[in-house]
Amino acid sequence: MDLKEILAVNLRQARNRRHLTQEELAERSGLSARYIGAIERADVSASVTVIGRIAKALGMEPEALVRKKGDRVD
Repeated sequence: MDLKEILAVNLRQARNRRHLTQEELAERSGLSARYIGAIERADVSASVTVIGRIAKALGMEPEALVRKKGDRVD
């Protein structure tokens, strides 16, 4: 699984755990719902700035969005 796919899965799971729609997350992060959807489908590569904005909107650390499940961050 490549980094775009890991981000896509982690973002979708984090958003769903918070009971947010793509539109609500887009509004909170200042991005478009279409762009959020493209990230969740792994159609685009998000910049570190965008990952930071999304993480802040979700109330989480940015590295959690790109961490493969089971991997440790040292």
